[in-house]
Amino acid sequence: MNPPSRATAFTLLAVACLTIMVGCVIVPGLPAIAPQLGVERFASALVTVPSLGVVVLGPLAGWLTARTGLYRTLCIGLFSYGLLGVGGAWLHGPVAVFADRFLLGGATALVMTSGTGLISVFYDGHARLAMIAKQGMSIELGGVVFLFAGGLLAAHGWRWPFALYLFAWLMLALVLAVVPAPSPVAGSTHPAHHAGDHARDARTPVSNALRTIYVVAIFSMVSFFTGVIVLPMRFHELGIGEAQTGYFLSFVSLVAVGAAASMPRATARIGESGVLVGAFVFYAAAHLCFALADSVPVFVVGGVCMGCGFGLSVPLVNHMTVEKSHPRQRGRNLAYLSMAIFFGQFASSFMAYMPGNAARIFSVAAVMALVLACVPAAMRRTLASDATTRALAETTHVA
Repeated sequence: MNPPSRATAFTLLAVACLTIMVGCVIVPGLPAIAPQLGVERFASALVTVPSLGVVVLGPLAGWLTARTGLYRTLCIGLFSYGLLGVGGAWLHGPVAVFADRFLLGGATALVMTSGTGLISVFYDGHARLAMIAKQGMSIELGGVVFLFAGGLLAAHGWRWPFALYLFAWLMLALVLAVVPAPSPVAGSTHPAHHAGDHARDARTPVSNALRTIYVVAIFSMVSFFTGVIVLPMRFHELGIGEAQTGYFLSFVSLVAVGAAASMPRATARIGESGVLVGAFVFYAAAHLCFALADSVPVFVVGGVCMGCGFGLSVPLVNHMTVEKSHPRQRGRNLAYLSMAIFFGQFASSFMAYMPGNAARIFSVAAVMALVLACVPAAMRRTLASDATTRALAETTHVA
């Protein structure tokens, strides 16, 4: 296959923005949006219920990529994402609102799995690592733009942030215009495979290394979204408005862009497990700052640390999942990764219901991150021991 064009690369990176956008566009205006939708008592769930949709409907993404291919799955996901996202602004009551947000999570799973899957098809080796690092930068740059825009739009009216979900339809038009459909040979998940191959791939167990990666992804997202969910409520208590909250969270995302850009160099220097341990140290420092903050500079330091934790960890677990998956199982394994990432985001909502004030929540999150940072040796052994097993499995699979 010829190297993809710059337009193709740009479109695949822009599509990645939708994964963080699903919850973040309404975060700055959350205190105003929740009462208008009739879910004031469950405000944080507006951000996290789409994550539950990804977890529950994630297997559908793996199944659909195997049956219809990555390209068609991406198109279906983008159309559904825009429709369900903007439609949520005209619903009311917990049942209708959360059903819509749940299905929006399913659309997100389709977009996330197929978008990363196409990158794994079009790129290989170091080029793939560089592209996935750029994907992480794109995700966080999307956070910068959409959090900033969401804050501005929320200041003009509670419904306006929902219009940002229509960005998915713009991405659909770009995909149809500039992204080629991979050939059956290049695409690892395509309807040209025989039904027996699909069944055999589905029965192939997930390796210990991938399980470890999924656990890391879960707790990375718990650490990050604990800050994203609790900080707006804390700022609201301090009299900080929606626009200013959006500015701060977009600043965090901007920091994550820089961290994701440095991830390949950091990985080459200290290894994958070293980078992941460093990410959790940053998360711990961030939550410690938020717990002790009594001035804006302390919040800023915490924001820098939180952005570094996200930017180092999420692009890396994407790359590790691709590298440790047989090509014909990448769609399935990436769907599992989507489930793990968004399960962590969903689980973070329960942190907001902990007894005590925001300082206590942040303190618990800091301790949790430190515990994850204290297991680098076990993580390194698990990831390394899988290399020989995977090589033998691939040889057997080919035979």
